Amino acid sequence: MLKVMGKKVTANDFLTFCKTVAHATVENGVVRILPKDLDLILRKDSHAPRFIQRTFDGIFFASSDLRFLDRVSWNTKKLPNPYSRSLVMAALIRSCVKRQPRGVFTVAGDPQKYKDGRRDVMLSIEEHFREQIEIYNSTVFDNGCENRALQGSVFEVPRIGHDYDLVYLDPPYVPRSDDNCYIKRYHFLEGLACYWEGQEILEHSKVKKIRKKYTPFSYRSDALSAFEQLFLSFRRSTLVLSYSSNGFPDLDYLVTLMKKVKKGVKVFEKDHRYHFGTHAAVKRSVATEYLIVGHD
Repeated sequence: MLKVMGKKVTANDFLTFCKTVAHATVENGVVRILPKDLDLILRKDSHAPRFIQRTFDGIFFASSDLRFLDRVSWNTKKLPNPYSRSLVMAALIRSCVKRQPRGVFTVAGDPQKYKDGRRDVMLSIEEHFREQIEIYNSTVFDNGCENRALQGSVFEVPRIGHDYDLVYLDPPYVPRSDDNCYIKRYHFLEGLACYWEGQEILEHSKVKKIRKKYTPFSYRSDALSAFEQLFLSFRRSTLVLSYSSNGFPDLDYLVTLMKKVKKGVKVFEKDHRYHFGTHAAVKRSVATEYLIVGHD
């Protein structure tokens, strides 16, 4: 949205697959997947590995879908342009999300179980992929600014020499029940984005999860000091924090923290029901969403 508004955007995310999407759509301003690129991506290659098929057979997707993911992942590495590779992976990631019932990867089961008439679960991943390539190609545009996509801790985002007018923050706050482990829910997408290179697969896990990386925002013992450091780090910018009533710490505490570095703090509220990755019987799907804005 900020790129569309003509702003110079720096996007940073802790996860590889999120950074991949930002690299394809935010940083990339010119490159699209051409017909010749698509021909290369879809071409069968006897040298393609079968890691995904071997690892996730009977867990996620049909065998033909898993073979397709192996083939496209292998062929994508042959594309010389990094933006082309990110576009392909973004389309592949989105295809898996749309094909997976509820969009999360927490429960193993019969890949054919949810063929209940919904279009997204009726299409193969290849059919999704061909659609998503067109969709992601349509998102590419140049807004005249040098935009960047980074991956890492928010505390590693370069600040010296960079004047950020506005910093939008969406940390994985500690929920009051369950957990906020993005890797548990999206481990398949995270692994796919790098073909599981450098990732430790937890073999005892039924769904072959990968070991999650540490972030202070996942633990009550560390979250309070992390938020304080976060606000202090970007105190020269307008701060916009996305938060929820089902998180820890609570709203009053965050407002108090932000007031230490900003002269004025406003809170915007909206009742919300989570639909993605959940179901109607989950009581914690209902919450109040906050935008906490700190300004001078």
